[in-house]
Amino acid sequence: MSTPPDRESWLAALRQRIPELSPAEALARQSRGALLIDVREDGERASGSPPGALGLSRGFLELRIEQLEADRERDILTLCGGGQRSLLAAEALERLGYRHVSSVAGGFNRWKAEGLPVALGALDADAAERYSRQLRLPQVGEEGQARLGQSRIALLGAGGLGAPAALYLAAAGVGQLTLIDDDVVERSNLHRQVIHADARVGMSKAESARITLAALNPRVRVDVRHERLQADNVERLLAGHDLVIDGADNFPARYLVSAASQRLRLPMVYGAVERFAGQVSVFDPRRADSPCYRCLFPEPPSAAEAPNCSEAGVLGVLPGIVGLLQATEALKLLLGIGEPLVGRLLGFDALAMRFRETRLPRDPACPGCGAEAAFRGYEDIQQLCAAPG
Repeated sequence: MSTPPDRESWLAALRQRIPELSPAEALARQSRGALLIDVREDGERASGSPPGALGLSRGFLELRIEQLEADRERDILTLCGGGQRSLLAAEALERLGYRHVSSVAGGFNRWKAEGLPVALGALDADAAERYSRQLRLPQVGEEGQARLGQSRIALLGAGGLGAPAALYLAAAGVGQLTLIDDDVVERSNLHRQVIHADARVGMSKAESARITLAALNPRVRVDVRHERLQADNVERLLAGHDLVIDGADNFPARYLVSAASQRLRLPMVYGAVERFAGQVSVFDPRRADSPCYRCLFPEPPSAAEAPNCSEAGVLGVLPGIVGLLQATEALKLLLGIGEPLVGRLLGFDALAMRFRETRLPRDPACPGCGAEAAFRGYEDIQQLCAAPG
């Protein structure tokens, strides 16, 4: 369908006012420091874009440009598919006060036809659609989404905490999730472990979780480990990941993960729940100021002091809240955004509906990360946890 005459006249007038450059001229200006903005939609850019171009769809240009480029004196070039949207984008930038704005004539179609360099999109059309709401965040974008797609997370436990964390990490596009759990699905799990289903009672939890995650996002690789975390396998199971999410329901496993986290320099996203309360923190051995798990619990408490969920009970929604907080911290760590819960313990009281933050400094005398701490083997740690309280 042809463009109505009044619109043609309006575009012609716009071309009189907005400078237009050939793609070759735009490339030369870009090499001298100009900002090239590709205003096509995410799905269009998936097939390729000029190298170094900022991908910012036309519909979000006015909302996000000031966050991405506040300098209104910078030379800015806009590019679309054929050259019309880029004119509209350039006009919008002028209205916002940007003083040196030009449009690339013929758009990306002409850019490719003239044989100019093209960088293949980091995301294909499926990914661009699947993660579109996340891609609109300036703190994520295509670069951040690609980083998530290359990340690997180990989840200790596919139960109360691991279930919600795994669901949202898979939905967010984390490239690989390794589920470590030797347990099977029981009917009593289902009120809080929402990744499982009644029809899968008796199935391995790790395999049941894999089925759900594959249905949610087939792009994510789910690696299942039907193993109980022990002294002789903890490093093998955790090595090669970017971080570990602690969804354990027992102290021996947590102390093993903490020790391996220190030795592998692997961030540990800690979470725990009991009855109506939960807590979350991040222990990051890559940071000199970060405490470790044993700064919080130097020695294992007795069974009476720390009963598990099967003994003490738990409100079904509580692991969901805490597991989602763990997933949030994991995404922040992978993307390098925000302020992680390092040196802070976040407590949640569901009955009062209150969060409370407690400062958690590094303990110089900590048996896990202190100046005098010495690693004497995972077997010693396991024996420590097994000792009577």
